[in-house]
Amino acid sequence: MKPVKVLAAASVLLATAGGVVVAAQADAAEPPPAPVARGTTEKLDRGLIAMRTTTGTFLSWRQLGDDPAGATYTVYRDGKAVATSTVTNFTDAGAPAGATYRVGAGVETLTAGDPVRTLAASQDVPIQIPAGGTTPDGVAYTYSANDASVGDLDGDGQWEIVLKWDPSNAKDNSQSGYTGNVFIDAYKLNGTRLWRIDLGRNIRAGAHYTQFQVFDYDGDGKAEVAMKTADGTKDGGGTVIGSSSADYRNSSGYILTGPEYLTVFNGPTGRAAATTNYVPARGTVSSWGDSYGNRVDRFLAGTAYVTGSYPSIIMARGYYTRSVVAAWDFRNGTLTRRWTFDSNSSTNGSAWAGQGNHQLSIADVDGDGRDEIMYGAMAIDDNGNGLWTNGMGHGDAYHVGDLIPSRAGLEVFKVNESTSKPAAWMGDARTGQIIWQNASCGCDNGRGVSADIYAGSPGAESWSSAVNGLLNTGGGTVGRKPGSANFVIWWDGDAQRELLDATHIDKYGTGGDTRLLTASGVHSNNGTKATPSLQADILGDWREEVIWPTSDNRALRIYSTTDPTSISRPSLMQDRQYREAVAWQNTAYNQPPHPSFALS
Repeated sequence: MKPVKVLAAASVLLATAGGVVVAAQADAAEPPPAPVARGTTEKLDRGLIAMRTTTGTFLSWRQLGDDPAGATYTVYRDGKAVATSTVTNFTDAGAPAGATYRVGAGVETLTAGDPVRTLAASQDVPIQIPAGGTTPDGVAYTYSANDASVGDLDGDGQWEIVLKWDPSNAKDNSQSGYTGNVFIDAYKLNGTRLWRIDLGRNIRAGAHYTQFQVFDYDGDGKAEVAMKTADGTKDGGGTVIGSSSADYRNSSGYILTGPEYLTVFNGPTGRAAATTNYVPARGTVSSWGDSYGNRVDRFLAGTAYVTGSYPSIIMARGYYTRSVVAAWDFRNGTLTRRWTFDSNSSTNGSAWAGQGNHQLSIADVDGDGRDEIMYGAMAIDDNGNGLWTNGMGHGDAYHVGDLIPSRAGLEVFKVNESTSKPAAWMGDARTGQIIWQNASCGCDNGRGVSADIYAGSPGAESWSSAVNGLLNTGGGTVGRKPGSANFVIWWDGDAQRELLDATHIDKYGTGGDTRLLTASGVHSNNGTKATPSLQADILGDWREEVIWPTSDNRALRIYSTTDPTSISRPSLMQDRQYREAVAWQNTAYNQPPHPSFALS
């Protein structure tokens, strides 16, 4: 068993200057071991896209992890070779608007499948709106497309989209009232709907209730979908889980009684492949921090290679007070619980209570090839034991990655909700020791980001709602604060990320942000969080796509960059930490994905 370390945040402080507290070097922590390769087993095709621009047709495709070093790619237009390229994008100047393309690499002659037709700089995936309804108290509701994820559901090397539909009366846990049912759909990129799951009346609608994971858990080359279910959930084949007539809603719309399940659904069909009792169980409602049903139904979910060799399902409950996290394996058609972490257990103690965030992250923070669960101001080791907690408490935004490339290992940046805690802090992801922190703002610091957005300062810059300025890797101010503190995205051709907020993308600059994209006819999700349905590297080269629902909720609009880049690297989705981040992105307060490396 690895040692458990509980850190007192104050014990590692060295000095305070300008509201920034810098940490001393860890006196007893050995350096992390050399990193272990962190890939995934998903088999992807080239992901070729061709988009019309004012100068011709811009093509972009995936570099795959098994491409030979220094590979040269051949571009074929209408069956004839027109160019070779050592990078994974090419502009076919003056090309006819109706041309079709393929790309070959190394010993490969052409990409498999049909030729790719030229599209606009965005493409629409048609989706099918569920019919609205009326709650028992007579309130009518309709549906909007909400969070999405991707997985290769049918094993063809291309991503399918899994989409959550939220009713217009979806609720935060703190709000009483009935909600409509939640639906989960699966679509191919051409708009073909593979299936629809109706979670039923006994799953409430809202950001904290349904965290759906899309990943190939059993290694058969086809992704599954895992989520919390209940009596009355109807799978993609129309089969009901449990009792079809049970109704556990109380007069306030909360669901505080009745069985809870974890179900894994088959990727191609949406049929239930395995169902078991949900862990952590509800138990006594008041043991989670209140008696009316708010904190008991705060759920988080993720996907982690806790064994190092295959992915496990991570399901969690609670973070304001008690936190319980369970790891599940789905192999050979069976769900098996691997371990359960409980902040109330005798092996952990009160230091582990109340340390969770409105989201989690998954990362191999100790370099042993097995993933840890990053759970706010604490981390759970790959074996289910507590790894560290530093007592910084709950917060609303969270970033884990190689944020400070000049130091070994990964870092974590978090904002704090407590009025008595530092407004935000940067820490060692392996030990939780504070590297620097901001002075308390005496407020709930509700937004914060850490990412490399400014080429004038090495590594990631950090900023948050309640702290002035843009901070460097040492916590010092290096410029003006960006105009948003939401998502970040690799969009143009350099190594820095851009600002993604609501329905636009901006480039950070010392004198002001520059608008790069304003999406038209689309909407963002999740109220003031203003998040997309999904941000991920799902098409073309290593730059990221963003998916928003159209304003009428009849399509998902996928935007891809048409900026050239000289940077060549494999698809971000072949980095394990990034792929896992895409899986957990829909969890509670959505956060952008970070890879395990710093792009340079």
